[in-house]
Amino acid sequence: MSDILSRNNLLFMLDGLKLTVFLSIATILLSMCFGTLFAIIRTYAKGNLLPLAKITGAYIEFFRCTPNILWIFFFRFIIPGNVIAKEIFAFTLFTSAIMAEIIRGGLNGIPKGQFEAAASQGFSFPRTMLYLILPQTYKQIIPSVLSQMITVIKDTAYLKAVDIAELSRNTDIVMGKAVTATEIMSLFALLAAIYFVICFILSVSVRTYQKKVMATG
Repeated sequence: MSDILSRNNLLFMLDGLKLTVFLSIATILLSMCFGTLFAIIRTYAKGNLLPLAKITGAYIEFFRCTPNILWIFFFRFIIPGNVIAKEIFAFTLFTSAIMAEIIRGGLNGIPKGQFEAAASQGFSFPRTMLYLILPQTYKQIIPSVLSQMITVIKDTAYLKAVDIAELSRNTDIVMGKAVTATEIMSLFALLAAIYFVICFILSVSVRTYQKKVMATG
C-alpha cells in the first residue's frame, strides 16, 4: 500500500489535479464571458441585428444537442495547435452554449420596466446591461451556474480519453502500478474524494455567497 501511495505517485496525481483546476477555471471564466454575450444577443438583438440573433441561437442549439466528448476528440485529433489550448477551446464552445441559456433565462426574468427606468435616467443600452440588468441576472442564476461549474470540473475527466495529463489520467497511470485489489480500491477512493472535496467546497462557498447577496438585496 505504501508503494502505491508513495510521495512520487501522489505528486504525479497532484500535477494532474493542478491541470484539472486550471482547465476548469479557464473554461468557466471564458464560458461566462461568451455565454453572457450570446445570451444578450439572442435576447435583445432586433432589426438589422436579428440575423445575428438567429446565428447565435443556431450555435447554442447545435452545441447543446451534441456531446462534449465529440468536441474533445475533434479538437484533439483534427485541429492542429497546442493541446491544452485546444481542449480549453473545446470545453468553452460547449459550455458557453449551456451558460448562454442559463443567463438568457435570468435575463428574461428581469422586468422590462427596468429598461424604461434606465432610459429615463439617460442610460445607454451597454450601461443599462452593465450596471442594472446583469448584476440582477447573475444573482438569480447562481444555483444554475454553480451546477454547471461542478459539471465542468467532473467532465474534465473525459480528457483522459485523449491523453491529457489531468487528474483522472494520472491516477489511471498510477493505478497501472497497483498489484492488489486493495491498492486499486484505495486509488478509486482517493480520486472520488478529491473530486468530492473540490465540488463540495465550491458548492458550499457559492451557496454561502448567494445567501449573503440575497440578504443584502
